[in-house]
Amino acid sequence: MYRERGTTTLSIPTQAVLGAGDSQAAAARSSVIDGLPVGESIPAHWESLMASSSSSPSLIVVTGFGPFGSYFVNSSWEAVKELAKLGLGDDVQLKILELPVKYSEVEKKMKWIWTELQPQLSVHVGMMSSSKAIALEQCGRNKGYMEKDLSGAHPQGGCCLLEGPERIESAVNMKSVCKNISWPGVHVIHSRDAGRYLCEYAYYMSLYYGSGKAVFIHVPALGRIITAGLLGQSLQIIIQEVLRQLNQLCA
Repeated sequence: MYRERGTTTLSIPTQAVLGAGDSQAAAARSSVIDGLPVGESIPAHWESLMASSSSSPSLIVVTGFGPFGSYFVNSSWEAVKELAKLGLGDDVQLKILELPVKYSEVEKKMKWIWTELQPQLSVHVGMMSSSKAIALEQCGRNKGYMEKDLSGAHPQGGCCLLEGPERIESAVNMKSVCKNISWPGVHVIHSRDAGRYLCEYAYYMSLYYGSGKAVFIHVPALGRIITAGLLGQSLQIIIQEVLRQLNQLCA
């Protein structure tokens, strides 16, 4: 589920591809950021908070979704599996998880990721079958989840959390990520509308439990040109840029 309204198409520069050494160094130096508002610098009193964080500094969790509807192969999970083959650098521990297209199960998984694994960052990937572009989502919204999942259910009251915030922004400025990456294989856009289905539900819940330390990436369906390998490479470049941005904010 995805709507083009609210997105911005950005030109992709050709000179800013991260080299392997750059990405590994950025990953090694990345620190945890709890709920930093987009566009703001880190307050001085956050230094002790980041130094004492219990999050694993090298653990990145990446999720994709399983089959749904007429899509027996979900491009998001295929892309995540390709990313696992490529990795994110020698200093990054990458853990991948497949999510079922069920609200109750997704909520349990998001809570488990942040209470048990405690990653530095959680990256969630979903399929956007209506587009040929990759969309970098900025925020998750709480209300409007009335479309039923594979079990025929939707959240109570159509809300992620009945008394939760109306919207939660990622600590990562996804528009900046979009501007800084260089990847000729797939067009990349910035979005503030993740579709109010399982994708945005997962994003909101992860942002809530992870205090903003999550990002969501929509990928197109697989096709003759858009292959799982191409999407896996795209995810690698995007996530490396996310880690580089986090490192800059913490410098």
